[in-house]
Amino acid sequence: MLFDDTYRTISQPAHGTFKDRGSKFIGFAFPVTSENEIKGIIADLRAEHAKARHFCWALRFTADRSIFRLNDDGEPSGTAGRPILNTLLSADLTNILIVVVRYFGGTLLGVPGLINAYKTAALESISAAEIIEKTVNDVYRLTFEYAHTNAVMKIVKDENLQISNQRFDNDCSMEISIRKSQLNQILGKFNKVEGLKCTFILTQ
Repeated sequence: MLFDDTYRTISQPAHGTFKDRGSKFIGFAFPVTSENEIKGIIADLRAEHAKARHFCWALRFTADRSIFRLNDDGEPSGTAGRPILNTLLSADLTNILIVVVRYFGGTLLGVPGLINAYKTAALESISAAEIIEKTVNDVYRLTFEYAHTNAVMKIVKDENLQISNQRFDNDCSMEISIRKSQLNQILGKFNKVEGLKCTFILTQ
């Protein structure tokens, strides 16, 4: 296999806390699949923790782990978002957002203290999370005549494919999820079904 078609993420939100010299750092980890989710999550946290001083975060997503964002939210540059991101890199996690909420305790922690605090709070949230492995899948739309339903369903069943959408009429359509490493083998089987059209939709 030329590429790794699995990735590690978390199954559901989790949180952990770290305290240092009166300041409290609460790390919140969230499974995410796009940047669009960040604003809503941070707005909810700001509403829930109205007295907190900083909401620093890092995000990493896509199955090839190539996209990341970070935000120091007013902390000295490099002391918050970067250490949070580094914990995601070390744990080899993607499709995950970690927000660390800081309640200021009155004592300045200095650069090393901040880096340690944000890193530790992020680690605490990861430790509290359930880490799962997912496969990289491509979604295809199949269109075929009703007469070929049995042939199509046999392949779906034999290959244990996940159906996300289906419509059976004179002309039938179905959306299925295929693991990338099995793509050629499975598409080869569908190509043998008379009149079946297979269209790529997206990678998930």
